[in-house]
Amino acid sequence: MVKQNPQSPVTTEVEELSRLLGELAHEIKNPLSTIKVNLRLIDEELAGVGCGKGRPESSAVDNGLSRARRKLAVVQNEAHRLEQILDGFLRFADRSHLQPADTDINTLVSDMVDFYSPQAHSHSITLRLQLCRETLVCNADGDMLKQAILNLFINAQQAIDKGGELIVRTDRDPGAPGFAQIQISDTGTGISPDRLVHIFDVFYSSRPSGTGLGLPTAKKIIEAHNGTISVASELGRGTQFTIRLPLSAQAGK
Repeated sequence: MVKQNPQSPVTTEVEELSRLLGELAHEIKNPLSTIKVNLRLIDEELAGVGCGKGRPESSAVDNGLSRARRKLAVVQNEAHRLEQILDGFLRFADRSHLQPADTDINTLVSDMVDFYSPQAHSHSITLRLQLCRETLVCNADGDMLKQAILNLFINAQQAIDKGGELIVRTDRDPGAPGFAQIQISDTGTGISPDRLVHIFDVFYSSRPSGTGLGLPTAKKIIEAHNGTISVASELGRGTQFTIRLPLSAQAGK
């Protein structure tokens, strides 16, 4: 008779808390969407009322409407920001199981670079891609890995000034041949040592508009694949993230 190891109380509590937080986020998201829609409708109504601009007797009303619309814009922006935070949290708290399959890392990374190229171009970022000459096959959930890589691209974009570069490389890890390596480097502003130790902390962000969930989500996805992610940065020179993923038995065949 095979004994089944019951989950520890701590594991059960963590899973229950994760479930409750996910449900809470969904509950907040529904009225938030309603608020956004109604704010837009109110803004349109105010715009219609303000069509009489230019008439002397309506100047006070128009000024009041302008102030009201500015305040509405602030509320709309904050509602949008809350929605972004909730979307990021739901992705981070997602406990759905991986759906791994033999995945060619070179192909996956190439696809992500092609996907991201238009956005890079719109921000005057030069994308450079250097692929490993040998096939790198990992047992991985391709969609989740793409999400992690996209989060790193967006993080780099926010740090790069106009005309900067984003360099993406794949290789077999020279220090551990049984692992594939993905390096994502930028020529951005770099990260100070006091901030560097916190970049994977949930809800930590140095940007006013940041959700603080992009990098923690990427780290969670990589670690779910039994991989690791590390970072090196220098102020004024840029940042480099290194992802290491175990190669499958197909690698090198």
